[in-house]
Amino acid sequence: MIRDSYKLTATDALAAIASGRLSSVELVKSCLAQIEATDSTIKAWAFLDADMALAQAAECDRVRKAGLATGPLHGIPVGLKDIIDTADMPTQRGTPIFAGRQTDNSARLVERLRDAGAVIMGKTVTAEMAFVHANETRNPHDAERSPGGSSSGSAAAVAACHVPLSVGTQTNGSVIRPASFCGAFGFKPTRGVISRAGLLQTSVSLDQVGCFGRSLDDVALLTDAIGCYDQTDPVSYPRPRPDMLAGARADVLVEPEFAWFELPFNDRLSGDAREGLEAVLDILGPKVTRMEPADTLSNLVAVQARIHEYEIAKHQADVFDAHWDQISPTLQPIITRARQISKDEYEDALAVKASAEAFFANFFLDYDAIIAPSAAGEAPLFGEGTGDPIFCTLWTLAGLPCVSLPLLVGEHGLPIGVQLIGPAEKDDRLLRTARWLQKHLSEEAE
Repeated sequence: MIRDSYKLTATDALAAIASGRLSSVELVKSCLAQIEATDSTIKAWAFLDADMALAQAAECDRVRKAGLATGPLHGIPVGLKDIIDTADMPTQRGTPIFAGRQTDNSARLVERLRDAGAVIMGKTVTAEMAFVHANETRNPHDAERSPGGSSSGSAAAVAACHVPLSVGTQTNGSVIRPASFCGAFGFKPTRGVISRAGLLQTSVSLDQVGCFGRSLDDVALLTDAIGCYDQTDPVSYPRPRPDMLAGARADVLVEPEFAWFELPFNDRLSGDAREGLEAVLDILGPKVTRMEPADTLSNLVAVQARIHEYEIAKHQADVFDAHWDQISPTLQPIITRARQISKDEYEDALAVKASAEAFFANFFLDYDAIIAPSAAGEAPLFGEGTGDPIFCTLWTLAGLPCVSLPLLVGEHGLPIGVQLIGPAEKDDRLLRTARWLQKHLSEEAE
């Protein structure tokens, strides 16, 4: 038995289980004890069934001892954002409208997790219908702070060592921003890598699945396990996915070239975030090209909002019509505004989105990654929102792979992430670049 195994990364826990030094039951018990000790303050979990988790873990141990085949996540506890359907657990979508909601089928990614041998621990708290209105989760580093949203519980659960891995979603900044606030690794792969079948649909054009972990290897490992082609998802593509874990473990052949965009909204950065990012840029020196792109690039923020709002109002029209009095005062005015967007305005926004995708496809012919903030700074105080997602908006709109690395610390001692963005469907290259950046900054600090 390994003492305090809840602190292990998924990669280290896998090695310990494979060698027999740790059982899945021991790991799950350790995680459950950590949840019991801390979740009354953090409130990361919307649903947790300890007996169900331990039964899954016991089956994993039986399989291993019997010498049967094991999957890439064998015996590893994973948390799921509470918009991901599971046949054996409720999926309540962060709103009393869906209290106790149970489905007959599990999401495609849940099937992939089970096939990989993961232990599904439960459902992590999300914002109301995975949008703007925060729920009760607190930041593990400071309970007076927000963990970000809308994948609030998923980020907090990993940061608090409740589970080594969790799954979230991002339609604007809902993986990268909470990863930054909570000091976790957050990875949103290229749009279409992971199936969205069986997830709450807020925007068919923009919704994307992402992963949280405590190392670069961990988020790569999880993405490899759940990524697949799914003909029922209109953005899933029928081509092989990049080998994420191989990318995260590979050395670069040539030192990477980065781009930094001086965008008009960069003035929203806090002083400590700007100072930290400037220090990173200074270390990289000539490896970074600073650019002042055309205003059309920053105008994409409005394009993302138009698509997102139009689509959630359409996709969830029946819910909003039938339960308007149960919708928060935060969300109601957004839906009211969204219903004023014309079909022509929406289609124009989709055309601009397509042009942005084409722009970035050409842009990355000259650069390995864009370096950018993950968020505006440290986590905001609880009750003051879930943070500004604007530093994720452009890349999410274009469906690009993004990773948040917990590299900086703010003036209050709270984490601040650095974001890297790479070319579509070259996620392994992005993770290889991220590995290089971590190593390079570490060497410079010595």
